[in-house]
Amino acid sequence: MNHNSKIFVAGHNGLVGSAIIRELKKKKFNNIITATRNKLELTNQQKVLKFLKKEKPNFIIIAAAKVGGIYSNNKYKAQFIYENLMIQSNLIHSAYLCKIKNLLFLGSSCIYPRECKQPIKEEYLLSGKLEKTNDAYAIAKIAGIKMCQSYNEQYKTNYKCLMPTNTFGPNDNYHPLNSHFVPSLIRKIHEAKIKNKDHIVVWGNGKAKRELLYVDELANACIYFMDKKTKHSND
Repeated sequence: MNHNSKIFVAGHNGLVGSAIIRELKKKKFNNIITATRNKLELTNQQKVLKFLKKEKPNFIIIAAAKVGGIYSNNKYKAQFIYENLMIQSNLIHSAYLCKIKNLLFLGSSCIYPRECKQPIKEEYLLSGKLEKTNDAYAIAKIAGIKMCQSYNEQYKTNYKCLMPTNTFGPNDNYHPLNSHFVPSLIRKIHEAKIKNKDHIVVWGNGKAKRELLYVDELANACIYFMDKKTKHSND
């Protein structure tokens, strides 16, 4: 990858996508492609294929996804599984059709079993039951991983998957119900301070542990791994 490579960042306005854009610009990449939802509906296969044929990027980073916290993952399961399956399938398959060899697919650590051994290793994938509240989202992301793996094995592409943990930072979602762990806490504490409350209400029993990752560090990792090659199981 060089600084004139055409890089399409899908989901560039989101928490992770906007961080990747910042990091690419910081590292002097000059040819970044983006598209708003008004310009490109990622759940539409024909539009995605047409867009990639026209733009011809050298690299695709899939940071676009239907995301949310525990509440929205559990309440809107149909939307989470449908939209995520469509977005990633359209981008991955269209990349293959357009002979785009390099792609980075971003998922989530929730793909691993609910009672996963710690620290988590890649081989623990599909070794146990998923967390019920976000199983629809997790299954969609697992399908994306297997799709990338299958295309690498059959078509010799260089599609890679990164599964970050709880990410936070600029451009996060602070919705009172649909946000993730860290922004939800920040909002609760901020509102308690403004209203002079002496306590906040946090979901759960207090026993759960979370790993946290600042989004700019994830963005830096994405650019690092874009330059790496995958190993095919039948090589």
